[in-house]
Amino acid sequence: MDTKAKVRVRNLTKKFGDLLVLDDISFDIKKGEFVCIVGPTGCGKTTFLNLLVKLLEPTSGNIFIDGEEADPKKHNLSFVFQEQSAFPWLTVEQNIRFGQETKKRPKHETDNVTEYILDMLGLKEYRDRYPHELSASMEQRIVIGRSFAMKPDLLLMDEPYGQMDLKLRYYLEDEVIKLQTATKSTVIFITHNIEEAVYLADRCLILSQKPTTVKEEVKIDLPHPRDVASKKFIELREYITEQIKWW
Repeated sequence: MDTKAKVRVRNLTKKFGDLLVLDDISFDIKKGEFVCIVGPTGCGKTTFLNLLVKLLEPTSGNIFIDGEEADPKKHNLSFVFQEQSAFPWLTVEQNIRFGQETKKRPKHETDNVTEYILDMLGLKEYRDRYPHELSASMEQRIVIGRSFAMKPDLLLMDEPYGQMDLKLRYYLEDEVIKLQTATKSTVIFITHNIEEAVYLADRCLILSQKPTTVKEEVKIDLPHPRDVASKKFIELREYITEQIKWW
């Protein structure tokens, strides 16, 4: 057993009736690692996250967090969806504070973390606004900030930038790397965007077409912030793209 593993997936299989989606998948994710999961459309990337947070039960196999069966009631998990999910009845600041106050963290700690997150994500001047008063991209910043404010041991992100333009994507990707480095959270990030995966990840897991297995693991050994025009970056992006094309 890898004692440094935050997440261990062992022989994970999921069927929906006769449809085999995930086929005997096994891999580890280390503590503090940023892992991107990529693969063909419909291969089961989101299904895996739903299994991890117990929205679905596996047909067979196991997912362990810190050596114990994955259990959202027990483990400190946060989830960022593609759809905006800020609480509409709370202001920007109240959204960031919500989870911290629910966990009854000391007020001074909540104050400090909230100010840090608001500043990091460029939300300070909007702190008293409600989500419906902001753009969809700014609302997504609220959700990302709220998740990191919880200092989760494990943060799950399911295509969180799908609705954003390229410039804002790069801005938020850089901020997420800063937040992840500061909080030392383990991040599992699902994306269809290969350039985004290479820009963010310490390692990419490439999934096959259904029935889905882990086709390959690719280590992204590049410093942050990453130069998308560098030879190594382009080579990695093209290699991963080809692996997904030719499953």
